[in-house]
Amino acid sequence: MRDSQVAVNLVGILAQSGAQTFDAVQAKGAETVGKVAAAAGAGMVHVSAIGADEQSTSEYARAKAAGEKAVLGALPSATILRPSVIFGPEDQFTNRFAALAAISPMLPLIGGGLTKMQPVFVGDVASAVADAVDGKTKAGATYELGGPEVLTMREIMEEILEIIDRRRMLISLPFGLAKLQSYFLRFAPGPLKLTPDQVELLRYDNLVSDAAKAAGLTLEGLGIAPDTLEAVAPQYLWRFRPSGQFQRRNA
Repeated sequence: MRDSQVAVNLVGILAQSGAQTFDAVQAKGAETVGKVAAAAGAGMVHVSAIGADEQSTSEYARAKAAGEKAVLGALPSATILRPSVIFGPEDQFTNRFAALAAISPMLPLIGGGLTKMQPVFVGDVASAVADAVDGKTKAGATYELGGPEVLTMREIMEEILEIIDRRRMLISLPFGLAKLQSYFLRFAPGPLKLTPDQVELLRYDNLVSDAAKAAGLTLEGLGIAPDTLEAVAPQYLWRFRPSGQFQRRNA
């Protein structure tokens, strides 16, 4: 980072593996970046996640909170960006469920699919990062970045199925049973992978808080009009359609 003006920390993991634990990557790793940025005289933009909470029952969320605290401890002027679940061409969210729908006759709705989210387009999050680098954010502030719609997991699944032109059964899976299955699926490949901590995260809604809205610490507060899942996802999820890009049976 020598001679750099700003450091942007985007490092995070969805599942732990070997030395890559939530604490090592998202807490201690973030702290290291913060300390080095401070030593280099650089500013810092740290991308965390909505739901970061020291009291959460999720290890992921606790590590995210610890990372935020460590970054601000090392560099109080750092900007924290907390996006909701991010979607885009190479995401591990919409692509994952679309890939699962392509090989499975049914899709699980953990906890009944009632968990609420504000899916946010990666391009809008990138714009917020650029604004922070340009000094358009408040020093030491935490911004919460969500899309324009509040959707349940069921609604998200239904939208993905509509985009990829597939009909699949949506099966409600109680949290307890999902947690039990996740102990076996945590070693599964690709879209079949499911960890106990991912199940735990789905117990919490993933929404921009009223406090962030009131303080203008949102995408809209930065003058960014976020895109909807419906507007963007068809541009890259078409590859999961059974009949190709330009043909849709359900149109």
